[in-house]
Amino acid sequence: VQLVESGGGLVQPGGSLRLSCAVSGLTFSSAVMRWYRQTAGKERELVADITTSGGRANYADSVKGRFTISRDNAKNTAYLQMNSLKPEDTAVYYCSALRFGYQYWGQGTQVTVSS
Repeated sequence: VQLVESGGGLVQPGGSLRLSCAVSGLTFSSAVMRWYRQTAGKERELVADITTSGGRANYADSVKGRFTISRDNAKNTAYLQMNSLKPEDTAVYYCSALRFGYQYWGQGTQVTVSS
């Protein structure tokens, strides 16, 4: 199983980024997808998750109204659209796939929000 994140980078406050997570090696359409983030010295934080069909999503209060999680089951890819970014959104972002009690992780992508 392989999860590969992309789309991170440096952006100014108020800007936007779109993260992608390409998944291979498992039946993507049966996996719940999640995005986490982590900064140095802190625990990994669940940012958003989405059901297998994409019909329902949940968000951390800190990103609600600014971030949108989505998925394309035909492309085996999950996304995290991040708008109105703030310096406190700076972190390494990880995607994760949950299927039948197993959780798989990507390698992470750095997002830095700074002027």
